[in-house]
Amino acid sequence: MSTRREESQERAIVRIAAHLPDLIVYGDFSPERPSVDYFDGVLMFVDISGFTAMTEKFSTAMYMDRGAEQLVEILNHYISAIVEKVLIFGGDILKFAGDALLALWKVERRQLKNIITVVIKCSLEIHGLFETQESEEGLDVRVKIGLAAGHITMLVFGDETRNFFLVIGQAVDDVRLAQNMAQMNDVILSPNCWQLCDRSMIEIERIPDQRAVKVNFLKPPSTFNFDEFFTKCMTFMDYYPSGDHKNLLRLACMLESDPELELSLQKYVMESILKQIDDKQLRGYLSELRPVTIVFVNLMFKDQDKAEVIGSAIQDACVHINSVLRVSRGQINKVFMFDKGCSFLCVFGFPGEKAPDEVTHALESAMDIFDFCSQAHRIHTVSIGVASGIVFCGIVGHSVRHEYTVIGQKVNIAARMMMYYPGTVTCDSVTYNGSNLPAYFFKELPKKVMKGVADPGPVYQCLGLNEKVMFGMAYLICNRNEGYPLLGRDKEIKYFMCSLKEFLVSNCSRVLMYEGLSGYGKSQILMEIEYLAQGENHRTIAIALTKISFHQNFYTIQIFMATVLGLDTCKHYKERQTNLQNKVKTLLDEKFHCLLNDIFHVRFPISREVSKMTTFRKQKQLEALFMKILEQTVKEERIIFIIDEGQFVDAASWSFLEKLIRTIPIFIVMSLSPFVDIPCAAASAIMKNRNTTYVTLGAVQPKDIRNKVCLDLDVRGIPKELDTYLVEGSCGIPYYCEELLKNLDHHRVLIFQPMEVEEKTNMTWNNLFKNFSRPTEELNIFTLGNEEGNEEVCNLASGVILKNLSPPASLKEISLVQLDSMSLSHQMLVRCAAIIGLTFTTELLFEVLPCWNMKMMIKALATLVESNIFDCFRNGKELRMALRQNAASFEVNYRSLSLQPSEGLARGEEEELRELESEVIECHIIRFCRPMMQKTAYELWLKDQKKAMHLKCARFLEENAHRCDHCRSGDFIPCHHFTVDIRLNTLDLDTIKKMAKSRGFTTEEEITFSKIEAPKKSELFAENLSPEEIKEKILSFFDIVITKMRTSEEDIIPLESCQCEEILEMVIMPLAHHFVALGENNKALYYFLEIASAYLILGDNYMAYIYLNEGERLLRTLKKDKSWSHTFESATFHSLKGETHVEKNRHFYYLNQQAQESAPPGKRRLAQLYRQTACFSLLWQIYSLNYFFHYKYYGHLAAMMEVNTALETQDDFQIIKAYLDYSLHHQLAGYQGVWYKYEIMAMEQIFNLPLKGEGIEIVSHVADKLGYTKLLMGHLDLAIDLGSRAQKMWALLRNPNRQYMVLCWLSKSLFLKNRNKQLIQVLGWLWDLSISEEHIFSKAFFYFVCLDLMLYSGFVYKTFEECLEFIYQNEDNRILKFQSGILLGLYSSIAIWYARLQEWDNFHIFSSRAKNLVPRRTPTALYYEGISRYMEGQVLYLQKQIEGQSENAQDSGVELLKNLESLVTQNTTGPVFYPRLYHLMAYVCILMGDGQNCDLFLNTALRLSETQGNVLEKCWLNMSKEWWYSDSEVMDDQWLQTVSNLPSWEKIVSGKVNMQDIQKNKFLMRVNILDNPF
Repeated sequence: MSTRREESQERAIVRIAAHLPDLIVYGDFSPERPSVDYFDGVLMFVDISGFTAMTEKFSTAMYMDRGAEQLVEILNHYISAIVEKVLIFGGDILKFAGDALLALWKVERRQLKNIITVVIKCSLEIHGLFETQESEEGLDVRVKIGLAAGHITMLVFGDETRNFFLVIGQAVDDVRLAQNMAQMNDVILSPNCWQLCDRSMIEIERIPDQRAVKVNFLKPPSTFNFDEFFTKCMTFMDYYPSGDHKNLLRLACMLESDPELELSLQKYVMESILKQIDDKQLRGYLSELRPVTIVFVNLMFKDQDKAEVIGSAIQDACVHINSVLRVSRGQINKVFMFDKGCSFLCVFGFPGEKAPDEVTHALESAMDIFDFCSQAHRIHTVSIGVASGIVFCGIVGHSVRHEYTVIGQKVNIAARMMMYYPGTVTCDSVTYNGSNLPAYFFKELPKKVMKGVADPGPVYQCLGLNEKVMFGMAYLICNRNEGYPLLGRDKEIKYFMCSLKEFLVSNCSRVLMYEGLSGYGKSQILMEIEYLAQGENHRTIAIALTKISFHQNFYTIQIFMATVLGLDTCKHYKERQTNLQNKVKTLLDEKFHCLLNDIFHVRFPISREVSKMTTFRKQKQLEALFMKILEQTVKEERIIFIIDEGQFVDAASWSFLEKLIRTIPIFIVMSLSPFVDIPCAAASAIMKNRNTTYVTLGAVQPKDIRNKVCLDLDVRGIPKELDTYLVEGSCGIPYYCEELLKNLDHHRVLIFQPMEVEEKTNMTWNNLFKNFSRPTEELNIFTLGNEEGNEEVCNLASGVILKNLSPPASLKEISLVQLDSMSLSHQMLVRCAAIIGLTFTTELLFEVLPCWNMKMMIKALATLVESNIFDCFRNGKELRMALRQNAASFEVNYRSLSLQPSEGLARGEEEELRELESEVIECHIIRFCRPMMQKTAYELWLKDQKKAMHLKCARFLEENAHRCDHCRSGDFIPCHHFTVDIRLNTLDLDTIKKMAKSRGFTTEEEITFSKIEAPKKSELFAENLSPEEIKEKILSFFDIVITKMRTSEEDIIPLESCQCEEILEMVIMPLAHHFVALGENNKALYYFLEIASAYLILGDNYMAYIYLNEGERLLRTLKKDKSWSHTFESATFHSLKGETHVEKNRHFYYLNQQAQESAPPGKRRLAQLYRQTACFSLLWQIYSLNYFFHYKYYGHLAAMMEVNTALETQDDFQIIKAYLDYSLHHQLAGYQGVWYKYEIMAMEQIFNLPLKGEGIEIVSHVADKLGYTKLLMGHLDLAIDLGSRAQKMWALLRNPNRQYMVLCWLSKSLFLKNRNKQLIQVLGWLWDLSISEEHIFSKAFFYFVCLDLMLYSGFVYKTFEECLEFIYQNEDNRILKFQSGILLGLYSSIAIWYARLQEWDNFHIFSSRAKNLVPRRTPTALYYEGISRYMEGQVLYLQKQIEGQSENAQDSGVELLKNLESLVTQNTTGPVFYPRLYHLMAYVCILMGDGQNCDLFLNTALRLSETQGNVLEKCWLNMSKEWWYSDSEVMDDQWLQTVSNLPSWEKIVSGKVNMQDIQKNKFLMRVNILDNPF
């Protein structure tokens, strides 16, 4: 039985019947319309309060998971309970009206008495349902019930496409009145019902001054058996389930297929519902919170009582309303009949029916319906209310009986306006503002207190076109604001200015058209143009058109001529008439003056000649007159005619304009949206004219969006996160940006705070990246009005997650219009893609699309790429490049895009689509063009569906959630997956073993086997070898490895470079977000930590920081979890947090268990050990920053513990890394002997490695690390030898992330050795790498070295201007902002340059920027490189202070010397920096007259330079020594002269300049001991 029932549930006829009452399903009606039927029955009207408030709460919620589905669940939880009761008691649900329902018990008149008792029992039980229930979601649900009985009339009406039914009559009016009298939880009987009922059974309470009564309870006699009574009553009900079907709630559930009945029932159901029934999609698909426009139409009749009379009136109105709505994609959702006439609830923007200009269509339709119905003779009053906003659209009810309905405050507002402002068309302020209709179409009405509506806002009457259009009404809509610049449109304005100049000197017309989509700021451009076009000897006339203008013949020219003739300022028609007479008396015979009557609303007497003219002839006369007037006007002054919204110019005006530009010189500037249809012939002719220029507007640049936001908010900076959100979300469209900002402001997300001075800001985790995106310099001109010190920055409220915010309704609407214009299958694809995220792969999309084949998907994707829903990319790199490059905002065409040749179009389009399909097949990464579309489509899913889809995505992605094959597929945090159980897909043991093998783990059997085979380590370095011999042995070992890599047949070298970044972006990041959406916080935390670790490996600390913050949020939610794995995750989080603070050379982790003496540790223990080695490595470096003894001791302890922990892992890479760290620690701390032993131990370890796979990478790492160590320790020759070998190895291993670091440090070694030829070669490689990998850090380092070459080497490789430009463009880059050492170096180098040129203002700008970075003490060579440059700038400034005999020069000098000395004594400053620091100390001493210490420091610096082979410093030191102790004077502009003579590298290479000469291009530090002020 149950399977039969399930089958029947699937039948289309059953699904259609669920939307209709038995009255219609089993009704037998005549085919004529209207048809009338009479019967008796009992009516129950149930009103449920509380839903509208809840709908409002959900629709204004901030986040995307605000859920229509929660609303549906709660609504249907209550309503289905009521429906079930009504059906059990034999009732038939006639209608659902939002949150109310009307039920009928249709019986013979003699059965009414008993049936009323049954209905009262039913009503009391419904109340019983709600007394015990706890209200959900803060919802206070109360029910009011009215009952009535008596004669009922049913009316069926409609047209060939749709049918509707109504019940009318006294009983219907009574039931409504009864319900209106009811208080919460009351049951009220109408007077007639009270007359007809069995009074002995009912306890009632009288209502003062009313004949209706309130039921208290039923009081049956003691012998009364209700079940028997009920069974007897049900025999009178025709369709009450009995016999075999007695367990059914409704007989209609078992309807057999009947095509004829199905066809007749379909007419009663909305088309979108039928589509969905045919499509077998889930019922929930149509349940959404959605922006719509409600049009409520109410008709009051002259003779309300006669069904036949009002039947034909309703029929005529319905046919007309339906035909009007069909044109503009509106639908009648419901028709009701109560005491106040007949109401049609019409909706524009249902799912699948969203159209552009929805509000305008709704108002036009309302006016059309109003005009038609007002003229129908049986209709007394027509009232229409129009309101726009978010409402709940969805299926409400029970699975066996439900209806599609709309609920929300906006529905109530439309209904209330319709009732409280009878005889008019009214609208709310949202509709008024969104209508795109001119203001004179509306009149604001006095406010009225409306029941159930707290504050509807202003109410407007829509007047339509009945009023005479006034002239002064068509000015440009926008007002120009002096203090608000037009941002990002400089090229467009410049183009206009050039065209204007040409026009004023030439004698021919010019037409300039700006085409762009809505929201691109066309009106703003025209407003600026109107302002700029003001001038002597020419006149500017600017008008703005609206959609209405298009339908008014000659309107554009009428407005234009009225302004030319000065009529727009006249107050009265007599004044206009006098003006016209004066202007045209010489041009037009008086008898023809009346031609001007209609067009200018004047009243010249009509002459006989004119009355005989045809309309065509009158038009021609008028045109000729206007042409004469304009010819005369142009002789006196040129005319510039500006038209906003040019797509609304009417055809007659186009043809006049076309003649005009051929006849007289005029400059027409217009903005227009792309034409929807092909423009008329005259418009096309103007566009094709050789004097027309067509400019296509594109998106504005991110910097302009940023400027706009800072200007709109009146702040000096916005958080990076907000900047990214607005730039991405707005897609460069100013209007989108404004709407997003309004939305943020509405939800109180923005907080304004006084701007802190950077120097005073303490560095904490929360403000580590609190770098604000600031407006560009040009904006400062406009914001100078702000008082100093009163500047604010904008911040985000705490806990706000921008990416989860729901889009503003206005932008949602734009996306819905696009979505609804697609086919259902394309909509489905977009919605599935929206679940995956903004960016997704075609493989994953294919996985989640239900029942699609690959060909279908490719075809659909190609179409959607063509219609700019998606972009496609071959790989992650291509995507990243596209995201960095911003689309051009300006394109000059010489014809409109609307005028592309149409010949062969169909064939061309097909070919284009085929090409696109093949492109989509090649591309496996797809991205939404607009984030708003993704968010809108995402919100259309119901919660359960979303979950199922997220789960599908997560299952698919987790298979690939590991490092790339090049990096041997492990976790980004070593052994991480052994510590936490995060897999969705369960694994058997064999799969695990396979995975372990593929990821470089050996199983236990293999380990024991390999132990036996393992050879003992040989003593590679005999004790009697000299350091020189050891050096040769090590270098030759690296050479052998390189040769083997180049020539070996084995697969030593990977076939492709590292793909981790792509895996990170396309797999792991989405996976984390899917788990967040699924509420799986443990799993999400796991992946957020993986992401942070991956970003640290890739050198992007900012992104690591962002994801660690996400992780922290989850950690807080999981704080009660005390498990081992949670503790591990917590520890991992803190260690990654530490690594984020420190710019350290991050290394890959290689996991290769070689044969070991003892059994290897367990996998969880291993994960723990790896984290510990990372922490110890970090700790000794941090402790070394401080020179107090106990810190040195802690540092030593941490380095030692790193070695011990690494040894416990039995992992070669960890052990070698720890040995090298320990060695470096000893060298920096100045301990002798020990470091050498550990370097040798590391070398012995790698000599024993098998030279393939990880082995090769470990060898490369050792060469790299040793090279870096040798540079730090000042062994420059060895650093170059090791660095050049490491560079080759990383290049062969295709590892650009490591290669660029080696190149950076190699370039420094070569620079200090003065090996310029090699240096330039290395810089070339560094530049190529920075371009091919789009690597900002290597580019920054490249320019850093270029600045060094100018400052210290005496020649130019890249000009100072180019270096400076790079800094200006990239100083806000998040990677550089974090790698503050490089920025410190760049700023300081620029400051030194300006100090040498004595340009102290510029010096201070860059010096103070550098000063802000000094407190970020990080134990890296890069930081010390930067700090030594910074100190040099300070030393030069000291010299200026001394010369200027500044008061605190002495203190500054002492402070400087102290700082320089502390740098030298610090444990982390490498000896390679000592020569420069001692050089500066010597200079400070000589400036302060301390010759003795000056000698000491100078000689120390010389000795160190000699030992290290630091040729560069040595040469400069010798020049300083000679200079300081000679008596020759330095000229003030010595450096200026040097700079002007600095040769370029090309000159040196070509031999035009001698290498020896460039050594002399050094800056000579000015000193004059004789005038020592101290």
